[in-house]
Amino acid sequence: MASERIVKSYEEELKRLRELIARMGGLAERQVADAAYALVRRDSELAGEVVGRDGPIDALEREVDAFCVRLLALRQPMASDLRFIIAALKISQDIERIGDYARNVAKRAIIVSGQPFLGGVNGFQWMAQLVQRNLKDSIDAFVKDDAELAERVWAADAPVDDIYTGIFREMLTHMMEDPRNITACTHLLFIAKNFERIGDHATNIAETVHYAVRGATLPEDRPKADASVEAPAP
Repeated sequence: MASERIVKSYEEELKRLRELIARMGGLAERQVADAAYALVRRDSELAGEVVGRDGPIDALEREVDAFCVRLLALRQPMASDLRFIIAALKISQDIERIGDYARNVAKRAIIVSGQPFLGGVNGFQWMAQLVQRNLKDSIDAFVKDDAELAERVWAADAPVDDIYTGIFREMLTHMMEDPRNITACTHLLFIAKNFERIGDHATNIAETVHYAVRGATLPEDRPKADASVEAPAP
């Protein structure tokens, strides 16, 4: 009976860890979605809310970190359980960075809301939708131990890079045509780069999930299409 209670308690702890990551991922998904909406709709009030909502994600990362350390110390997990716990640690870090990038988008959305939006918003809107979908799918893959879904996310990053490259070239053209466009274009470039980095972290999560489930790594050279290597980093 005692051993059964220990096993049940351990299973409940692993379930709780899965729930923490799911909650953290849900918060990040909302941050990305609201930052994108604020940008496209030029809603500086919503963007300000996104900037101020970063704390809960950071708090959950610290909770996941402490919980994983406790599990590793007290349970001494092996094989798939060990991979799962280490994966949760890594994924929480990726999600925290995604929250930071969403916050960066929102901060710049406040600035560009008062400036002319050079070019169309379609590229930014489509890019945001793609990274939101990849983020959601990567978190779902972790929650469901779905290695196949993780592989699909891993393979879905190239379109995000294609859109980023298109935005980069468009902004560069506007800056070359009129130096007065440089400030607005620079902010938009940073925004696009932040969305691109969110997509990269979603792909990182997918790679981590695949390893946790299958015990095998995906190829190092994942599909990439970003030719604008000189783009500004966030």
